[in-house]
Amino acid sequence: MADFGRGIKAGVVTGLVYMVIGGILGAIYYKSLPLLHFLYGTGLTLFTWMSLTDPSSVFNLLFQHVVRGVVFGAVFAALYSYLPGTASVKKGVVLSAFVWILSAVGIIYMTPGWPSEGSLSWIYCGGGAVVLSPIWPALASIISALAFGALTGFLWNRFRGKELAEERKGRPVLLVSFILGLVIWVVLAVAFLIGVVIEGAPAIGAIGSYFWWTDLLFTSVVFLGLPGWVLALVAWRKTRRGETGFKCGVSGGVAMALTGLMLLPGVLAITGGVLSGHKPATEPSTAAIEQ
Repeated sequence: MADFGRGIKAGVVTGLVYMVIGGILGAIYYKSLPLLHFLYGTGLTLFTWMSLTDPSSVFNLLFQHVVRGVVFGAVFAALYSYLPGTASVKKGVVLSAFVWILSAVGIIYMTPGWPSEGSLSWIYCGGGAVVLSPIWPALASIISALAFGALTGFLWNRFRGKELAEERKGRPVLLVSFILGLVIWVVLAVAFLIGVVIEGAPAIGAIGSYFWWTDLLFTSVVFLGLPGWVLALVAWRKTRRGETGFKCGVSGGVAMALTGLMLLPGVLAITGGVLSGHKPATEPSTAAIEQ
């Protein structure tokens, strides 16, 4: 099984390091507008002297970075054996690059009229601030994402691992997909209920989108995302019994990916489903049984 504890610890420490660096740089240079834009592109959350004395701001920023670290660390642990390379730092860079690209695809998918609207940035779960344009903030965003993965991989080596039991391939990936999909769905479902039941406003208006396509995608999370993470759960339960979760994992992953906002758990579900279709290394082959 995946060493989730080790990955989450590495990710959380990385998130805290990013928060401290952003706080120091922001407190010193917040009056410099060009530098402010550059640092924003890196995904480092900036402080000003006023926000440093605001406990609610510090808590919100701390929570944001801790969540990012938990998500990235859990995904890193689940995919560790399948990431290319032998060094943990390289594996972290590969994963962070993958998540950044996935986030960029999500921005394009959810932004009608792109690239004219491509200057929009999006903080994707586990990916930090992703900026597509202009060029310098976009480049800084990529560098920051790669550094986040590299530092997580470096810290992975500093934490002691534990002995892991053999399990069906793809099982940890499906578990992370299910949990992440559930969390995203619950958050947006609550917003849906607040808008429709309490305020009597259209669900899509409650979530605060101004484009019909984005409205449709936000609303689809509530209705299409539900069967998606449920199927990911079913696929994970199948792998616990040593069975393949290919059909349920891929089906659930496609459903979540179509919503845009659940793109990351959707891709993870598809990956886990495909991996679970392979026989475990300890499972004897048909030819060996016949002999």
